[in-house]
Amino acid sequence: MSHPTAPTVDVVGIGNALVDVISHESPETVASLGAVPGSMTLVEEDRSVELYAAMGPAVETSGGSAANTMVGVASFGGSSHYVGRVRDDQLGRVFAHDLRSVGVGYSTLPAPDGPATGTCLIMVTPDGQRTMHTCLGASSLFGPDDVDPDVVRSGAVVYLEGYLFDRPEAQAAFAAASEVAHEAGRTVALTLSDSFCVERHRDAFLDLVEGHIDLLFANEAEICALYRVDDVDAAVDHVRGHCRIAAITRSEAGSVVVTADEVVAVGAEPVERVVDTTGAGDLYAAGFLVGLARGRDLATCARLGSLAASEVISHVGPRPEASLAALAAAAGIPTAG
Repeated sequence: MSHPTAPTVDVVGIGNALVDVISHESPETVASLGAVPGSMTLVEEDRSVELYAAMGPAVETSGGSAANTMVGVASFGGSSHYVGRVRDDQLGRVFAHDLRSVGVGYSTLPAPDGPATGTCLIMVTPDGQRTMHTCLGASSLFGPDDVDPDVVRSGAVVYLEGYLFDRPEAQAAFAAASEVAHEAGRTVALTLSDSFCVERHRDAFLDLVEGHIDLLFANEAEICALYRVDDVDAAVDHVRGHCRIAAITRSEAGSVVVTADEVVAVGAEPVERVVDTTGAGDLYAAGFLVGLARGRDLATCARLGSLAASEVISHVGPRPEASLAALAAAAGIPTAG
């Protein structure tokens, strides 16, 4: 076997390519629509149209969890490439242009027919919580054929989005991407994305984590759901034997990074006011991944993650508004290898 070539990109992300639609709503409005506060619910196109009509003024931006993470990587001055399926329609073209305009590579060919480009409707309540309804659209047909092996090999880290895991074709794509990445000597990372998603696919997620994943991202609810335990300490005991690194976010309590030999606790970065938690986990992953790809120690990776999360929750929207590279420099946190 030939020696693996060096990666040319810090992180390659694979996920649901969606256009995010974000509005501020009252808890009463969320309840009246029959939504579970703080959840992500998959909906069909007719339900998506109904919810969209009920939402107030909204901000629309190209999104999806892993896409937001790749934007965060670029904001840190890292290099990233995104893999996700859109339709050859207006929203699909906007999605591709938007990603490239902020420095994220995107080369997935648009689907010539089938479902329209997917959307994620996000209702933000005054406590900063977000309730999401996702119509996957073209993303629902993502499969192994959408995974370019050369793109996967190009990344030092390949980052898989748990939200994409709902369909068997996507699960097969994850397995294929993981195999290609490991053959090339790359690190494979997974974010669990949502506790409801974990509940739907626990056994398949466990198999993925134990057999294919080097780095796992999860919040407290997600990691406890994965291992069917009531507290994060018990979850830590389980996960340390299943993957090389687990980064567990704990909101205002910061995060813990778990390996076979240690647990590294890092505090949250201070933020004056929590405006919108949309994208907090995505941006934490961005900082952590940049640090890991650039050879930083785990505590520094977590600090970069916390810095990015604190920036994104201070305003509306799932992407950084300030340069994360500049914020890291001001905070004295090294990102360069």
